[in-house]
Amino acid sequence: MHGNPLNLLGNTVRVGDRAPDFTVFDNALTPKTLKDYAGKKLIISTVPSLDTPVCDTETRKFNEIASSLGDDVTVLTLSMDLPFAQGRWCGNAGIERVITLSDYAQASFGHAYGVLLENLRLLARVVFVVDSDGVIRYIQRVPEITQEPNYDEVIAAVRSL
Repeated sequence: MHGNPLNLLGNTVRVGDRAPDFTVFDNALTPKTLKDYAGKKLIISTVPSLDTPVCDTETRKFNEIASSLGDDVTVLTLSMDLPFAQGRWCGNAGIERVITLSDYAQASFGHAYGVLLENLRLLARVVFVVDSDGVIRYIQRVPEITQEPNYDEVIAAVRSL
């Protein structure tokens, strides 16, 4: 962050690994797991907080991108923000194609995918592409948390499935 390294907690996943299961919460506090998205191609974007400028921009951009990818692609954005805050943010931002999920309770996703920032208890900025069989096909770990991901690379990865 701003040139200072941050430690990540959890398991390191790699391209070709089966996507680990997790339990997170949607905006209505309903538990969600990987099985809820079975058979879909997934873009999973993890961000520190929707209430920051880069995370806001990234999620809005993925909302735009999602409309061009077809119904077999689901875009998930995960953060440690409380589900209520995510719901409020989505309503204010007009987000309709991205599903926001909260990892606040147990950091289940953060630990399973190795994206939990140790001292901050936030999620690092990482994008995963998971195929319809539940295999990770692409990972983009943004080297500086204050920068947006390369959207063109993510789109290319999804379209290659």
